[in-house]
Amino acid sequence: MGPVRRWWKVAAGLCLWSLAFFAQGAAMQWTGIRDGSLYLQTDRPNYVTVRWVPAWQADANAEHLYLLNGQGQLVGERLIKATQERGEQQWPLLPGATSYRLEIPGYSFRRYNIEHDARTRAMFAPAKVHFSAETHDGDELYFKVAPGEQAVLAGKFHGGVRSLQARRVADGKQVQLNLKPYPAYWQFDQVALPVANVEQTWRLQLQGNGKAAFWLDGTANLFAQTAEHLQPLRQDPGQAHLRLYGDVLGTTPKLGISLPYVIPPPSAYPVIDALKPQAATYYSFVDVTAAKPDHEDGFRRLYQDRFGITRDITLLAGSARKADLRADRVSNSGLQAWLQSTRALGGKGIHYLSFADEPNLNYPDFASFQQVFESMAGQVRALPANARAGVRIAIPASSRFTNGPLAENAADRRGIDWARRLLAESGDQIDALAWHEWMIRDLLATRVYRNSVRQAAELVGLDSNGRPRKALLLDQTNMSSGSSLSPYDQETHYAALWWTSVVINASADGWLDMLNWFQSADEPEYPKGMVRVLDSQRFELKPVGLAQQFIHQHWLDQVLRLDNDAFEVDVLAMATDARRSLLGVNKSTRPQQVNLDGVPCPQVKAELMYFGPDNHSRSAPFNCEAGQIRFLLPGETLFALSWTAPSSPQPATRQEAP
Repeated sequence: MGPVRRWWKVAAGLCLWSLAFFAQGAAMQWTGIRDGSLYLQTDRPNYVTVRWVPAWQADANAEHLYLLNGQGQLVGERLIKATQERGEQQWPLLPGATSYRLEIPGYSFRRYNIEHDARTRAMFAPAKVHFSAETHDGDELYFKVAPGEQAVLAGKFHGGVRSLQARRVADGKQVQLNLKPYPAYWQFDQVALPVANVEQTWRLQLQGNGKAAFWLDGTANLFAQTAEHLQPLRQDPGQAHLRLYGDVLGTTPKLGISLPYVIPPPSAYPVIDALKPQAATYYSFVDVTAAKPDHEDGFRRLYQDRFGITRDITLLAGSARKADLRADRVSNSGLQAWLQSTRALGGKGIHYLSFADEPNLNYPDFASFQQVFESMAGQVRALPANARAGVRIAIPASSRFTNGPLAENAADRRGIDWARRLLAESGDQIDALAWHEWMIRDLLATRVYRNSVRQAAELVGLDSNGRPRKALLLDQTNMSSGSSLSPYDQETHYAALWWTSVVINASADGWLDMLNWFQSADEPEYPKGMVRVLDSQRFELKPVGLAQQFIHQHWLDQVLRLDNDAFEVDVLAMATDARRSLLGVNKSTRPQQVNLDGVPCPQVKAELMYFGPDNHSRSAPFNCEAGQIRFLLPGETLFALSWTAPSSPQPATRQEAP
């Protein structure tokens, strides 16, 4: 990433004509972008061109690019198929006082090179902690600090850029930040910049080749290739037009969490009660239960009887994170112990069982997993009492679904492909389709969840009532896999926005049966829970847990049809008998004027609630004008509109997959 004068450093793969074009000084470019937002503001009609080349496992992963105008409306979207490892997209830009936003959602499997007219003002907002680009030694950018701001320059070593050097343009004052490797992904380096009573312009030099993670706190996290391009970012208000219909699309999923493999202390009961999980993901360690068959009885019965969780899925595994089981004596003994424990629960619920945790990531090939599946499925089906106890078989509990796992040869390991093969060969043995979704970290990219549910429904087919023929279970999800976490994501209101958006998108068609956040409580190496562990006896809800509490308060049973023309505002319409609710989230920083049609107003009495960055719920005003409900939704805010309808909705019947 650098100014035009270093055009010879552009990434390999750009064609010769474009190099000559840049040499004339008519365009600027950003190279190697992997994760971030580029804001573009122009005073004359021109274009922005995006080209991409593969970075890693691109042939296993589809991606999306988004272009928004200055009011947050989607004016350009590009689906990049897995087969399109290289390609190009061009969009027109119109002159205006506001900036377009070109979004490259991370984690990206491609390197993006962006070209624009030299007169177009461009500012880059990089991701924090996660690497945002691949750069060259000596690349330079500029940033500004407003008077009185305590700015902090931060960066993380990802094996590429090893240090950041900031030099103040006015007087040459220099700050050096060396980036060190750390045992934990979320650890990074930072240095405070001097505070001044005048605006400061700084020149940042990136030292080292390869992956770069750099950002600013305490001031605008914006960088430009020339100081003249730096300006306050203008975000005009947006608009969302909603129309509610009376027909039912389907049911809402059971919302749950992954629960620990122990009996929680009584001091943890209040936070579990606050979350009110409707579903759960469990592990069963076959080596543990083979040695002690009743080991899991206590906590499984507690979760069912004390907390009312009657929908769950269990992933068979071994202790010490062993995921690739074999159909041997220990695994078979552990399986039988789990079945016996489930029968002892009394048949109060549905208990899905998956014979592996992310087999497409952990097994050497499909055939190895298929052998385990066939052996264990036969044992489950051999005793009818298992089915009467609510045992159901779910496959394949894959790492990601429509895209490949984070592994070599990922194109041969896509979850949807393994599921398709199992369904074709053993469909009568399978009750549910399960998968885990990771690395969709960007708020604008969360609609990927709706797409994955639709593809799952298409894979299993719909019955005469428009319901998937197999239950669909998204039983583990989070922004990042493993411990590749950013505290800016996990520990802040951002996680609340992200989770609410995922819930809305995954539920929008009424086809998903279960949606579980992974995991319930922080662990030392995996602080990705809804609950923060203060000590062995003290627990508190993190922002995402408080958001889940808000979601549950307004969660109803059926999904209603809703039209929504906004891109930055996600909304789900629900019903239970005569009760109605709209659950929504404004994912942008700009306020949004929301207009809702289809609600008899003022005949019905409605209540509007907001949940904002302060993590508190509050009542909010709205207007009722000519049968339309209108309200101004602040930036980065959840909302719920609730009312009682005069009559119940009539279900709609769908005959074919999307």
